[in-house]
Amino acid sequence: MSPDSQLAELLSKETVEAASALMEELEGGRLRCLACGHRCRLSKSRAGVCRVRFLQNGELRVPYGYVHALALDPIEKKPFYHVLPGETALSFGMLGCDLHCGYCQNWISSQTLRDENAVASFQECTPRQIVDAARGAHSRVVISTYNEPLITAEWAAAVFDEAKEEGMLTGFVSNGNATPQVLDYLRPRLDLYKVDLKSFRDANYRELGGTLKAVLNTLENLKARGFWVEVVTLLVPQFNDSENEIREMARFLAELDRDLPWHLTAFHPDYRMNDRASTSLELLDRAYQLARTEGLRYVYLGNLGSTRDDRESTFCPSCGSTLISRRGFSVLKNSLGTAGGNESSCSGCGQAIPGVWNWPAIEGSQAGGFALH
Repeated sequence: MSPDSQLAELLSKETVEAASALMEELEGGRLRCLACGHRCRLSKSRAGVCRVRFLQNGELRVPYGYVHALALDPIEKKPFYHVLPGETALSFGMLGCDLHCGYCQNWISSQTLRDENAVASFQECTPRQIVDAARGAHSRVVISTYNEPLITAEWAAAVFDEAKEEGMLTGFVSNGNATPQVLDYLRPRLDLYKVDLKSFRDANYRELGGTLKAVLNTLENLKARGFWVEVVTLLVPQFNDSENEIREMARFLAELDRDLPWHLTAFHPDYRMNDRASTSLELLDRAYQLARTEGLRYVYLGNLGSTRDDRESTFCPSCGSTLISRRGFSVLKNSLGTAGGNESSCSGCGQAIPGVWNWPAIEGSQAGGFALH
């Protein structure tokens, strides 16, 4: 038995039946999975595009009860720049993805069961253990990341239900290939949502295994449902870096919400895309200016490899004051003034700055640091 087939057999046991909200019965004993935009039709013992949601004895079985990765990360690394600056987020991930991006930096976990070289390990655990690990680290935020969290939505929901009981914020780091049904299922227990907008060309999305329309619909649905949303675009030379495409992405986002933070990040050769150079600082700067010209108020550059505080910091759109100074994932200064609720204001002119800036501390956090017990 090959390593990937052994892993598939092991993972098939780490499952539960899918949430009823995330499946639809079809004729002939088939089921439609509604966890991601593929809406896979499954019959007999077939698995979906993600390879980790599959039909067995008439039940849709879905991942549950394990983690592949568990870590404490700066919330700026997700990246969420308008959420609790300087906070440490308890980040957990499972295995699998519904896309197959050739430049994926997490391909060992995301391409499990699709790529024979992506053989990853996992650790059994409970939702309570993950939340206790967050409490032990005095973290107010729990985030599903590293692989595509939509395809493990039931597990994330179980973790987030426990986290909500403790008063924690919860988040997804996702490719945005969602359905309205999965967003409705997640909304009561999910606060923050980072979406990768990978291109503004459907042909590019189909090369990665998705569609542009599904992601644009997700962004609209997220805003309509009241999630806090931030968007990331990895600028890949010869893929999505034309001036026209950058303008079109910026224009769509600005029309959706000009206060929506847009993170433009640098590509470096990885996985199966080693045929081009890393993104230049000149391209990032040009994209930044285009985004600002199209009306976006909060644009950030990432993966710079050099110090550019003026492209990583948050400025007041009214008076231009530096409100949050950043270098990489570090917050150097936070001079926001309180404006009540979840908003804060410019300490200079009083302009309200959208974001999730205030959240209660976790009372009675366990001592002893971060670990699964």
